Amino acid sequence: MKLNAPTKIIFLISLLLVALAVISRFTPIPYISQYQFWVAIVGYLVLVAGVTMKGI
Repeated sequence: MKLNAPTKIIFLISLLLVALAVISRFTPIPYISQYQFWVAIVGYLVLVAGVTMKGI
């Protein structure tokens, strides 16, 4: 399998989701604090999709 660099927008979306999950661990953020683990997982899955799929 060939891996590609993700686009900037995909990388930033992934970074934003993971950062929100980490921040919500220490500061309550409505809805995100309840599902911080899943928000982080979605952030990493977005990054994996950006790396494995060409053009995303």
